[in-house]
Amino acid sequence: MLFAATHAVDNGRPGRRAGDSLPFRAKCVVPLLGLVFGCVPACFSAPAFAQESGPDIAGEPFTSPDPAPTAPSASQPSERPPDSAGQAPTTGATGNQQQKTQKKSFLPDSFIVAPLPISSPALGTGLVPVLAYIFPFSRKDTISPPSIIGAAGLFTDNGSRGLALGAQLYFKQNTYRAAAAYFRGNLNYNVYTPGTFFESQAKLPLKQTGQAFFGEFLRRTVWNVFVGPRFITGNSILTLRAGDVDQLPIPPDLEFSTSLRSIGFRVLRDTRPNHFYPTTGTLTDFTSDFFAQGIGSKYTFQSYKLMFNKYGSLTNNQVLAFGTVFCATGGEPPFYGNCIYGAQNQLRGYTAGRYFDRYLMAAQLEYRLALPMRLGLVAFGGLGGVIPGQEQFLIRNSYFLPSGGGGLRFLLSKKYHVNLRVDLAQGKDGHTFGMGVGEAF
Repeated sequence: MLFAATHAVDNGRPGRRAGDSLPFRAKCVVPLLGLVFGCVPACFSAPAFAQESGPDIAGEPFTSPDPAPTAPSASQPSERPPDSAGQAPTTGATGNQQQKTQKKSFLPDSFIVAPLPISSPALGTGLVPVLAYIFPFSRKDTISPPSIIGAAGLFTDNGSRGLALGAQLYFKQNTYRAAAAYFRGNLNYNVYTPGTFFESQAKLPLKQTGQAFFGEFLRRTVWNVFVGPRFITGNSILTLRAGDVDQLPIPPDLEFSTSLRSIGFRVLRDTRPNHFYPTTGTLTDFTSDFFAQGIGSKYTFQSYKLMFNKYGSLTNNQVLAFGTVFCATGGEPPFYGNCIYGAQNQLRGYTAGRYFDRYLMAAQLEYRLALPMRLGLVAFGGLGGVIPGQEQFLIRNSYFLPSGGGGLRFLLSKKYHVNLRVDLAQGKDGHTFGMGVGEAF
């Protein structure tokens, strides 16, 4: 997934939230650092545009361009032998045409431009402009997947503003992978206070301003397994906005700068031939982040996440995708350090931040059909849940969170098969309408 967001509609049915057993700081919805590291704001409905400088082949997965031709040496004789007179063959119009064709093949770049409107109950109505550039890190590298750099903004009528920059680079014949992201901005949102979520719908209006940075560097080892370190740092200030808050409890750390910092590692095995639209292969991804006061973090806690996805082609234009995820936290995390259900499309149909706790499990299945005229259809469904503590198992509690729905696809980049995604999903409490660039998983 490149970019995504969701608009949720709550049916208002009473029921217990998984976070009801947590302290007050675990009751907030759509926090700043949660947005940066997995919680993306909601409701996109917009056109998008793709511009490509290389050749366009609809429906084909990405294949690396041919390497640039090199001059023959003594150890590498020319593929074209000299003519009968012993002279090198001349290059006429045919040679010039071949050279122009080769030059075109060295430009397999794509621009993805998506000015996406947002209409979120948490953040208001506005615009999220998205710009991405897909390119090979080296023209001579025919093995590494294409790299991507991108930027996204956030502008809403409730005063929320944000700017995010990111990059994923693959180089040295897919020996190394590097990723980095930076976010800066402010989010205006409401906190549903404990004990009043279903009765009076009392809301605490908050403004969270801050910035965050993430980086990681991976190296390929045996069996195409990538291993490497990762680093997260961020800080934010939480303040009250105008409103009647006399009878409402105040969260901790109000008007104080809160810093989070972690070091960790990642283990990744990815056999997908195309990262943007997988038709076969598997993705196994394990991450661990250790936040500690000794390295500058205000809170000390641990975050673990394991994800496994499998893809298979039914026919040339039909794909079946299966995805699972498990998340766990230890120590004393802030509310945005817990496992947030729906934050990274674990299951669609839920507003990110409404259900979150120490543990999370989810599994989903999606059918994808590519149609003519750049169009496509999907149908999906799954089941998951959040778990308050290690003494409880998913089968023993009441936090089952099923989901199902369907969506449309529009092909933005034929070369890399990057889709504009529009999904309508039904969850336990309501439905969500989401739009983004790239597949959900």
